[in-house]
Amino acid sequence: MNTNNPALDVTLISSNGMRQTEGLEVKAFTEEQEALVVKSWNFMKKDAAQLGLNFFLKIFEIAPTAKKMFSFLKDSDVPLEQNTKLKPHARTVFVMTCETAVHLRKTGKVGVKESTLSKMGATHSRVGVVDEHFEVTRFALLETIKEAIPDMWSPEMKNAWGEAYDQLVKTMKESTPTSTV
Repeated sequence: MNTNNPALDVTLISSNGMRQTEGLEVKAFTEEQEALVVKSWNFMKKDAAQLGLNFFLKIFEIAPTAKKMFSFLKDSDVPLEQNTKLKPHARTVFVMTCETAVHLRKTGKVGVKESTLSKMGATHSRVGVVDEHFEVTRFALLETIKEAIPDMWSPEMKNAWGEAYDQLVKTMKESTPTSTV
């Protein structure tokens, strides 16, 4: 992880000021947060493929060694922007993250199948994802959204998306049989 990036704040403080490195402290997702997430996702949805790619490019800009965690990137000489396997993966991850955020309040929980979360958690654990990686991903997600919706962006929007991401990560960790994510 590149900790020399002054724009990267990985102090592990959430919107409620109580985040911890392990066992994310999360709050209930409010009606106001839901409205912000829904409004912004409806605006971004049409550009999901490009935004997903931007999201992953930010992750790799901040943490270049993270590329080694992706089998399809390990030995590739193809520029990331042109990698035919990264593009669909990035879109899928971005859409799943955003759709989960949109439905968070309606269901009161992360709306991804338990088996999917367990598989995601196991995969993340197997490739060595640690809390710092989730922090880089959180930062990259928020920056991607901020750049996609500059006129809508606000501290409240940042908190809404941050809380949704935190709940997704917490649920994924809890769904992982080994609990080592």
